[in-house]
Amino acid sequence: MYKKNKNHQIAFTDFNQPLGLQMNPENRWLKKAATILWDKIEDKYAGLFPSNTGNVAKPLRMTLASLLIQQQFRYADEELVEQIRENPYYQYFIGLPGYIDAIPFVPSLLVEFRKRLSADIMIEINEMIIEYNMPDDSDDDNNDSGSVTDENAVIVEGYDTSQNNGTLIIDATCAPQNIKYPQDINLLNEAREKLEKLIKKICKEQNWYVPRMYRKNARKDYLALAKCRKRPAKKVRAAIKKQLNYVYRDLGYVEWFLDQDNVELSAKDAAILDVIYKVYEQQLYMYVNKTHSVEDRIVSISQPSIRPIIRGKAKAPTEFGAKLDLSVDEHGMARLEKLSFDAYNESDVLKTALENYHERTGHYPERVLADQIYRNRENINFCKNLNIRLSGKALGRPKKTPAAVKKTEYQDNVNRIEVERKFSLAKRKFGLGLIRTKLENTTKSSILLAIIAMNVDRLSSLLIRWILWLLFTKPVVAGC
Repeated sequence: MYKKNKNHQIAFTDFNQPLGLQMNPENRWLKKAATILWDKIEDKYAGLFPSNTGNVAKPLRMTLASLLIQQQFRYADEELVEQIRENPYYQYFIGLPGYIDAIPFVPSLLVEFRKRLSADIMIEINEMIIEYNMPDDSDDDNNDSGSVTDENAVIVEGYDTSQNNGTLIIDATCAPQNIKYPQDINLLNEAREKLEKLIKKICKEQNWYVPRMYRKNARKDYLALAKCRKRPAKKVRAAIKKQLNYVYRDLGYVEWFLDQDNVELSAKDAAILDVIYKVYEQQLYMYVNKTHSVEDRIVSISQPSIRPIIRGKAKAPTEFGAKLDLSVDEHGMARLEKLSFDAYNESDVLKTALENYHERTGHYPERVLADQIYRNRENINFCKNLNIRLSGKALGRPKKTPAAVKKTEYQDNVNRIEVERKFSLAKRKFGLGLIRTKLENTTKSSILLAIIAMNVDRLSSLLIRWILWLLFTKPVVAGC
C-alpha cells in the first residue's frame, strides 16, 4: 500500500527547525534536494503498490534519498539510520517535515528499498532528474561540439544529418564485487562445508543418523594445501581431486535424501544446491581436461551471478563483477548504456547508445568520442552514413596525417578523458569501486545509484553557478 505525500515538495523555509537550530541555506544537501523533482518521480513509484491494503510504504523521497546518502558515504545500514537521526540536513533531504530525534525507519527496510527500486526504475529516475535540470538541445545555440558540421549533409531515411549536434563520449569499465579472490580449492572446500551443513540439517529434521562424511579428513586435506606458501601444480591437482571426491560423496547423500517422500528442501537450500552442482560439474570438467577455463565459470557460491571479466589492466588483469558501458553527453551527464555480469564486446553497444541519444534529443550527436575498440568497420560505416564523426585512428596501414587532422584527434583525446574522470569519481566517491550488495538485482541498483548520486552532485554545483549567474548578470532596472 502507498499513500502520496500531501505536503508535496517542501521548501527549506517549510522545514520545522527546533528552537536554537540555525540551518545553513547554502548546505549541499539542500541544493541536492532542489535538483530532484520528487513529486513527478513519486507518481511513478506509487504504481509499484497496486494494492490498497497492507502496511503503508515509506515515501519515495525517503527511500531514494536515503539510498543516495548511503551510496555516497558507504554507510552500513545501521550506521545510515543513526546518521540520519543525528543530522538535520539529512532529515530535510529525505523529506521529513522537521527535525526529530528518532530513527525514520528500521535498518532492515533498506534491503527492501534496494529491491523495490530495480535497475529499470533507476534508469528512468536518472533520466527524469537530468531532464528536469538540463535545457533542451534545441535551445542550446552555443553547444561546443569541438567540430564543424559537414556541409555535405544528406537525408538518411527521412533524417537530415545537418541537424547533428552535440557530443557523445562512451567507454566501458567493471564494477568490482566485494568477494574473496576465487581459487578452485577454496570453492570446493566451501561447497563441501555447505553440503555437510545441509546433510546435518536434513538428518536433524527427519531424526536420522548423520552419515559418515569424513569431515576431519577433508578439512585436514584442505589445510595441507591452504597453509602452503609454495603450491606446486601436482600438489594443487592432488588436493582438488580429494575435494572433488568429498563433494561427490556428499552430493550422493543429498540425492538419496531427496528421493524419500517426506524430504523437501526450502527455496534457499535448493538454490544453493543447484549452484553447488554447477560448481562440481565445472571443477570436474577442468580437472579432467587439465584446463583452467570453462564457460560461465562460477567464482562465488553465495553470488553465482558474478563472472570473471578480463580487463587487461596492469593493476588487475581480471576483475570480478559487473561490466558496464557508460555514456557522457555534452552537458557532462552520465547514463548507463549496458550492464551485464557476463563479458561482452563493448563495440556492440555503440549503435544502441546512438539510438538512445537520438530518442532523447531528436537528433544524432555531431561527434562520438570512444576508445579504439569501438572503431570496427561496422560502427565506422554506421557513423559515416549518419554523418557522425567517430574519433580515433583510421583502420589499416598508417597514412600521413595532415596537421589539422592531428589537431582534431588530439582535441578528441583530451575531451574523451571526461568519461575516465566519471569512472574515477564514481569509484572513489560514490561506491562504484567496490560493490558490497549480495543479490543480483540489488547489485544492479547499487551501480545505478552511484551514477545517479554522481549526476545529482554535479547538478547541485551547476545549480549554484546558475543562481550566481542570475544574481550577477541580471540587468538592473532604473527605479527598482
